[in-house]
Amino acid sequence: MTIFFRLLASLFLALASGAAFAADPTDLPKATIDGTGPGWRELFKDDFVPVNGDDDTWTFADGLIRCKGLPVGVMRTAKQYTNFELVAQWKHLESGGNSGIFVWATEEALKDLPKGKLPPGGIEVQILDHGYIKKYEERLGDKAKKPYFFSTNGDVFPVGKSTMTPFPPLSPTGQRSFPRKELSKGHGEWNHYYVRGINGEVRLWVNGEEVSGGTDCKPASGYLCLESEGAPIEFKHIRIRELP
Repeated sequence: MTIFFRLLASLFLALASGAAFAADPTDLPKATIDGTGPGWRELFKDDFVPVNGDDDTWTFADGLIRCKGLPVGVMRTAKQYTNFELVAQWKHLESGGNSGIFVWATEEALKDLPKGKLPPGGIEVQILDHGYIKKYEERLGDKAKKPYFFSTNGDVFPVGKSTMTPFPPLSPTGQRSFPRKELSKGHGEWNHYYVRGINGEVRLWVNGEEVSGGTDCKPASGYLCLESEGAPIEFKHIRIRELP
């Protein structure tokens, strides 16, 4: 009888150990949302409206959306969105490039926006090349205080009059959701963003893993914008699916 119970105990421990191993999320395969399937559609030239750029700030050819980076500003989607999923691939063409995707930018924030200005409202999903840190340090010198208020791996933060409760970890100022992992690739390489906005909550996945976001976003409906901010960048396979 003693041997039987010992065998039973050993079997129980083995099963418990196996269950724990199977439940370990680090051993699970990573899932990338590619923007295909029911309800998804690709956004291209006819789906965007210029806001405050030059005629050649944004160009569309060979399946690519190219931005020369000047003047600083945005172009918006033709329609407004509330609940949605968005995928986008992007590639900085030079070190230190800066860009972003604005979520829920309102009509008021975009109306009569002058060249050289970004919308004073919306939630920004940052697209920043790693070389920006060096440019930042060269520009400010000893005034560049560490830790910096930004990262180069997918910050999410409210702009202007918009508000958001960011998910941790937070930036030193407490205004930005900093990424939990450093997954962004450098200039010259394609990166993949998956952005999900539902009921005032925004979440960002970088190259297949969730890293940052926030909740209680106000407003929680508006245009999506691509940002021109001083450096050339390319986008491709921007796809969206509206959610109820």
